[in-house]
Amino acid sequence: MYALQKILVPSLLLAVIGAAPAYAERIKDIASIQGIRTNQLVGYGLVVGLDKSGDKTKFTGQTLRSMLGRFGLTLPAGVDPKAKNIAAVAIEAELPPFAKPGQAIDVTVSSIGDAKSLRGGTLLMSPLKGADGQVYAVAQGSLVVSGLSASGQDGSSITVNNPSVGRIPNGATVERAVNTPFSEGNTLTFNLHTPDFTTANRMAESINNTLGTGTAKAIDATSVQVSGPVDSGQKVTFASMVENLTLTLDDAPARIIVNSRTGTVVINSKVRVQPAAVSHGSLTVTISENPQVSQPAPFSNGQTVVTPKSNVQIEQEKNHMFVFNPGVSLDQIVQAVNNVGASPSDLVAILEALKSAGALRAELIII
Repeated sequence: MYALQKILVPSLLLAVIGAAPAYAERIKDIASIQGIRTNQLVGYGLVVGLDKSGDKTKFTGQTLRSMLGRFGLTLPAGVDPKAKNIAAVAIEAELPPFAKPGQAIDVTVSSIGDAKSLRGGTLLMSPLKGADGQVYAVAQGSLVVSGLSASGQDGSSITVNNPSVGRIPNGATVERAVNTPFSEGNTLTFNLHTPDFTTANRMAESINNTLGTGTAKAIDATSVQVSGPVDSGQKVTFASMVENLTLTLDDAPARIIVNSRTGTVVINSKVRVQPAAVSHGSLTVTISENPQVSQPAPFSNGQTVVTPKSNVQIEQEKNHMFVFNPGVSLDQIVQAVNNVGASPSDLVAILEALKSAGALRAELIII
């Protein structure tokens, strides 16, 4: 990591990623097995037991009427159950891979009406469905709400965090398992989290050097296919062996990332600049008003008047031009930019100009 001699300006953080020593990474930290993934579940339900902080919307009353009808209670036609202690909510959960029926998962409950708070509420039994419309879990339980709100009679109120969202630890029970391709066939495909041809090739070589030639082959920049046993029990042991193998990752492409909102600039160690000359300067125009008071002579029947007088000054910084030599390194770039005292906007302008001139050998990303 190169050390910056100084920060350009207080509002600018120039983060520099230098040529650090290469470290071996485990395959399980840089890749995942194809088909082994979480699945999103969503549901709709009612939260009851609120302290007069529930919904006032009509669809909440319709939901309550429908629920009571399933229990054999029919409300008179035209009657709108305006219960202040219930709230309509959306329920969200993630079904982990290999989750089996009977296991418990956490759920998040969010108000979809105008309820002020879900604090102290209890979610009634609600099915959670996947993207295919099938029910994979059933949720129910008391909510844990970290938010809190309070209001006075004069209209003043205070809110801490978000009281309209709660969580139920182990609040849903899995009812259906999701089939995975792990036990099918005699191959496993590992997908890299960051696609890179060199890393994929090194990963295949690491597996072949340990488990034998021809065991793995890189399919593309993302996927590496590994031949393994057919038996599911042996495949678990085989997958454990593969994901604990190590390899050295290839360096990322030369990139400069500029966050225009925060002034953060990140430059990696592969950035190079071709011969170029850069001049940085600024023009400052200062206008000040110095009104003059004009007094009439005694006994002249004149009036006192104020005469405007403006002072205009122009100052221009005399910063010298600096030159980048062929293949200049990262620390030299940082020192040169620091020496001219560039502000965040000036720094971005310099980088864009170098890129337009064809002197910047890096991808410039502005977010």
